[in-house]
Amino acid sequence: MIGLISATAAGTAARDRLAAAWPDRTRVYDGLVGEAVRAAFAECEQLVCFLATGATVRLLAPLLGDKAADPGVVCVDEGGRFAVSLVGGHGGGANELAREVGALLGAEPVVTTATDAVGLPGLDTLGFPYEGSVAVVSRALLDGEPVALEAEVPWPLPPLPTAPQGSYTIRLTDRAVAAGEREVLLRPPSLVVGVGASKGAPAEEVLGLVEEALREAGLSPKAVAELATVDAKSEEPGIVAAAERLGVPLVTYPAEELAAVAVPNPSDAPLAAVGTPSVAEAAALVRGGELLVPKRKSAARPAMATCAVVRRPGRGRLAVVGLGPGARDLLTPRATAELRRASVLVGLDQYVDQIRDLLRPGTRVLESGLGAEEERARTAVAEARKGHAVALIGSGDAGVYAMASPALAEASDDIDVVGVPGVTAALAAGAILGAPLGHDHVSISLSDLHTPWEVIERRVRAAAEADIVVTFYNPRSRGRDWQLPKALAILAGHREPATPVGVVRNASRPDESSRLTTLAALDPATVDMMTVVTVGNTATRDIAGRMVTPRGYRWQASQEGVQ
Repeated sequence: MIGLISATAAGTAARDRLAAAWPDRTRVYDGLVGEAVRAAFAECEQLVCFLATGATVRLLAPLLGDKAADPGVVCVDEGGRFAVSLVGGHGGGANELAREVGALLGAEPVVTTATDAVGLPGLDTLGFPYEGSVAVVSRALLDGEPVALEAEVPWPLPPLPTAPQGSYTIRLTDRAVAAGEREVLLRPPSLVVGVGASKGAPAEEVLGLVEEALREAGLSPKAVAELATVDAKSEEPGIVAAAERLGVPLVTYPAEELAAVAVPNPSDAPLAAVGTPSVAEAAALVRGGELLVPKRKSAARPAMATCAVVRRPGRGRLAVVGLGPGARDLLTPRATAELRRASVLVGLDQYVDQIRDLLRPGTRVLESGLGAEEERARTAVAEARKGHAVALIGSGDAGVYAMASPALAEASDDIDVVGVPGVTAALAAGAILGAPLGHDHVSISLSDLHTPWEVIERRVRAAAEADIVVTFYNPRSRGRDWQLPKALAILAGHREPATPVGVVRNASRPDESSRLTTLAALDPATVDMMTVVTVGNTATRDIAGRMVTPRGYRWQASQEGVQ
């Protein structure tokens, strides 16, 4: 919950805008400002104060305790020009909140923590439990000192400017080791503990068994991702309580699914009781991984609990990102977030150049030239399979004549894949021309490098006969100068010579150009590979210099009746 506090009419107006936009996230505190700040500080995870920074600092100072527990506080000035991350930039999430508030109110977000100011992710904000000298190692990263990354467990991390060796270390480990003076330990959620229990097994027995198994195996409880068991035990009080005390979710599986898992220590007792010869080992192994601790029983007599521990490898992550047609303001916030999250970027060199300034320090860039689409797709998938967080970029929407198809054809279910949509060239061109895509429309690439011309021609003919607006991608190049005239001739057999045609080159880029012509007047020689050509249907009209396709033919009929 975000507490909102204001003192003036202008501040209250901005506060109310925020409250209206986030009704489920915010709580307004009225009354005397000092009392409101104290109440919000005690009751909320974050605060937004529409006050002077000096006044906010004086009010907060007596309340501050531990930066790991204090709320994050953002201060917005009277004019609504700046949203300042004042307290709890990392631990309290104030830096991200400042960005959100700024985006909503049109204010400039100001982050004051050093790592955020230079684009580095904070070691205490990566989403992992951490131990060790965060401030010391973060300072080394900021100063350009060599910091080594020792990933004992492969796991997708955001980019970090690390070196093969260094006097400072970031260690990604699930082992129960202590951090050195110049070291930060990150605990990935790599351990799954399978548990079984007799009816009425005490929580202390279940929890004690789990903690003992982890301790004797030299594993950290902070790396436990979940407790797993059979569906029949989903409400067993001792298991439920043990999961709650460990602070991890309880995940359950049907007995028949667990029965299909090969385990080293099956038993007749659970088979008779719940329908599977293994609960602890099978529940830990059902999603794969390395069995670190085989089934063991608690020391109580009679033993009422069993457990097993498995290390699951981190799944690599592949984000297929559409960059849009070129203009920075047509790059979506989601695409920007994925670019900053990826530790490996794969893309065409000219597209990499468009967004290189958005990448975090330490991002590894794998770029190549034209004509290497399949190679880039294979490279991106291979990097994700190594456990990295990878972004594979393409122009427009990555799923439209771009990198998503070859990447997904190469990928299997051993990695996580995320698609990030982008504004296509057809949509960007359509917005420039007017509303040519107001009814059914189709995009057809005229490049026969991957598709036989016979297939392309059949598709053009079908669009012509169906009276569908057509946008041609890859319409003409130096080596392909006859396909566009042929396609236009096919359309001309079904449409009037005066049919509007829009031609847009480099949509949304600084050298953008566009013109509206007709099917009869278009000169194919003026078109190149940077151009999209949109041909209207029989209802498309030139209205005040704009290309408009009505949403329905009733509209067309009414317009013709008026004329």
